[in-house]
Parts: sequence; structure tokens; C-alpha cells
Amino acid sequence: MTDEIHQHLTAMRGGSSVEKIQTIQLLWSGYGEIARYAFKNTNDTVIVKSVTPPQTPSHPRGWQSAVSHQRKLASYSNEQIFYRDFSQLTDATCRTPRYYSSGESGDSRWVVMEDLDAAGFDGRHQSADKQLASKGIHWLAGFHARYMRTPTKRLWPVGTYWHFATRQEEWRAMPDSKLKQHARAIDSVLNGARFQTLLHGDAKLANFCFVSKSPHHREEADIAAVDFQYVGSGCGVKDVMYFLGSCFDARQLYQHAPALIDEYFTALRSALTDSTLNTKPFSPHQMNALEAEWRRLYCFAVADFERFLAGWSPEHRKRNAYSAKLTDMACEIIKNGSPHCP
Repeated sequence: MTDEIHQHLTAMRGGSSVEKIQTIQLLWSGYGEIARYAFKNTNDTVIVKSVTPPQTPSHPRGWQSAVSHQRKLASYSNEQIFYRDFSQLTDATCRTPRYYSSGESGDSRWVVMEDLDAAGFDGRHQSADKQLASKGIHWLAGFHARYMRTPTKRLWPVGTYWHFATRQEEWRAMPDSKLKQHARAIDSVLNGARFQTLLHGDAKLANFCFVSKSPHHREEADIAAVDFQYVGSGCGVKDVMYFLGSCFDARQLYQHAPALIDEYFTALRSALTDSTLNTKPFSPHQMNALEAEWRRLYCFAVADFERFLAGWSPEHRKRNAYSAKLTDMACEIIKNGSPHCP
């Protein structure tokens, strides 16, 4: 597919010669790569995410199947739709790579986007403290506010890569437990939330890019996000829960999660009730109702992800005392017939 991408980029820039200068990352299970290309006459760079399905799909944890293969293919199509048709609505509060173009050839497809490193977002982090996590929380609040009333029916009807309808194999692999018994009900409660927005769907720390200390960088934003394969509808706390779990262990979650969740709702409230940002801003009453609902759903979001991990990777490090406690809470609420967390 390299020749087709070269031809596409050359045509995109009116005949400018181009070369691939770096493979940044291989895609999960060998489905392609993310690479940096440079235009020789200007030294401008772009990022190309290219997908070429392997002839024999494999999975590092053994979850290769026709269902898994089709889910991956659909996710790359979903991401292309997001970049092409929806990413233009983002702003400095929820920066994403600028979309340039996309193409297809046979079973292969690719998306050409802005090089965030060249734009100053060249910082990556493997771990986070509360201050760094706060930046991600504010990005999520901005993103959720931006898409709260935007029709997004062409994207996944349910965001996140672990949602129940697409993870039946993993659910069946779970040992019998309260969580397995209540998994469908937990999913139903989350999907039935009155307030829905667009979720990133894979909002882990590794998918955020941070501004370096360079004094030449002039953008107002100091964080951007990538990897929108599982962007789709849902209640915002699903992203919040997943992001916090990617930053902290159980002890740190007990220590930092309550304050960061408060910070998320403060930022979300500010964005949704600001009449300069919204033609139809939320009233205080609407915002109060949204916050009350999503706070109650937080333990369900934790339990929903715990259900996925319990089938997919039972020994995963993200399964800890914090997630176990909130999962037990959600299961007890379902068992007792109450629709929400206390």
C-alpha cells in the first residue's frame, strides 16, 4: 500500500515529492501502522494511519475470531468518519489532529492528518500525577460539552471498545459471578442514560499528547488526543472512569479520583452553560440533572469495564481493590432493584 499512499500524498500537495521517514507505531494485532511522511520541498510532515488487514488475524491474548476481525475493521471506518466529518467541531479545549484527507485501495484504507509533534504536542507520558491527569480531565469535559447536542448517528451507537454488545465472547469466558449475571443490566442502565454525548471511547493516558516546554509553541491548548476508533455515544463518566484508571493504581484512585471527578463536572458545567459557546446553553436545572445522573452512573461505568477485563484478561493490573469495590456497589444496586448508584 506504500505506493498508493505516496501517490495520494503527492496529489494532495500538487505534485510535491514525499518520503516516509518514520514508522511511529504498529497497529494492534498487525492491522497496519502509523507513520510520519515528509514533503521534500517544504519539510512539512503529516501523519498517515494506514490499515491493511492481515491475511491471518492474530491477537496477543488469543482473542482472534471473525467477530474480533470485523469489529476492528468497523472501528477503522468509524475513525475515518470521525476525522472527516466531526473532528472540525473540536477547539482548543479538546484539541485533535487536523484532518487532511483519506483514501482506500482494495481492503486497505488510510487517513492523513496533522503531525501533532510538529505542532508542539510532542510530550508523551507513561504515568501521571494529579496535575497531569487534570489536563486530561479538562480535555474530556471540553470534548463532551462540544458534542452534547450534535447528531452523531453515523458513528458507533455506543462508544468505547469494551461495550457489552460487541464483547459477547469475553462475557461468555467469565466465570459465573454477580458481575456476569448483572452485566446486561449494567449495560442497559448506562445505555439508558437521559444525557448522552460523544465519547472518545479509548481515553487512556497513552492516547494523549502534551505540549513540550518549547518557548516557540504558541497554541492555547496544551493537550491533544488521538485514536478515535471507538468514538460513539454514551454518558461521559465512561471516558472519565477509563482515563483515571489509566493514570492511577487503586491507592491513587482512592486519593485523587473524587477531586478530579469534581473538577470534571466543574469544567463541564462551565462549558455547557456558557452562552458564548453554545447557541442553546444548558440551564442550571439541566446541568444539575446531568451531573446528578452521571455521578450516579460512575460505579456502573467502573463495573462495565471490570466485566470486560474479567473475561478478556482476568489478571489485568487495572482490576484492583478500587474497581472491585465500585463493581460490588453496582451489582448490589441492580440486585436490589434500584436504577442508580447512591
